[in-house]
Amino acid sequence: MQKLKYLAHYADAVQTQVHILINNNELAPYLLKKYPIAHDIRSNKALYAYVMEMKNQFVRKSEPLSKVIYDDKLDVLHHALGLHTFISRVQGNKLKSKNEIRIGSVFKKVPMEFLQMIVVHELAHIKEKQHNKAFYKLCEHMQPDYHQLEFDMRVYLTHLDLAGKLY
Repeated sequence: MQKLKYLAHYADAVQTQVHILINNNELAPYLLKKYPIAHDIRSNKALYAYVMEMKNQFVRKSEPLSKVIYDDKLDVLHHALGLHTFISRVQGNKLKSKNEIRIGSVFKKVPMEFLQMIVVHELAHIKEKQHNKAFYKLCEHMQPDYHQLEFDMRVYLTHLDLAGKLY
């Protein structure tokens, strides 16, 4: 049985369950039953407003965001679902910094829960740069079912790879 690239770090038993869904053509029905509709946040302006609303709710005292966009260049295959960048520059005698969040364009047409999970992940990087215990605790604070949604999103990416668009 081949490893599923988006689920490679999960236990063999979990991967076997996903393989069974794939072999029985039940992966799409499983996802559609759990997440029947895609969100309607399609523009960068709407994405910025959505991210800022979440930022103000959960990490209000963090550094400001200068840009939030969907990025066609993010390669999901290399595990970049979203990207948080922090840029520092010296301009004259001042140190200027910017925080940016870029989300893969593949997530323009996914369930709201998946978009929210990716936004939560990128917002957590503003406070915690590394994927450590504090990082995941912050993710769970912002979205209590974070780990389940991350798994389901990886199942969705597997479906996308095998069968194409679902929404």
